[in-house]
Amino acid sequence: MTKGTSSFGKRRNKTHTLCRRCGSKAYHLQKSTCGKCGYPAKRKRKYNWSAKAKRRNTTGTGRMRHLKNVYRRFRYNTEFQACKLHCNMRSYTEFQYLLKTHYLNEHLLPFSFVIYAVCM
Repeated sequence: MTKGTSSFGKRRNKTHTLCRRCGSKAYHLQKSTCGKCGYPAKRKRKYNWSAKAKRRNTTGTGRMRHLKNVYRRFRYNTEFQACKLHCNMRSYTEFQYLLKTHYLNEHLLPFSFVIYAVCM
């Protein structure tokens, strides 16, 4: 029984073809599974044994149709919050000044949060 050169000449048919999910040529025809993404399994094939493999398949290597908008909106929101915080701190310092100068007397002190809200 030969295992060498004469056996290698008989390999004429293909074992792997293109995967429908990941597009790589890793879909095994007889096993009906993809060696790269694990199709037709619902969960994507993923192991934590290689940093490079993680880097190739992590978030940001694809289109990120939704996530890029989330990042953008979050960035805008933080800028807006920073501006709002600056304005609030300004009004808060004014409010503290009014308290120190006894502009707000003892009768209005329970309602001082209302006045602070108006200052904002």
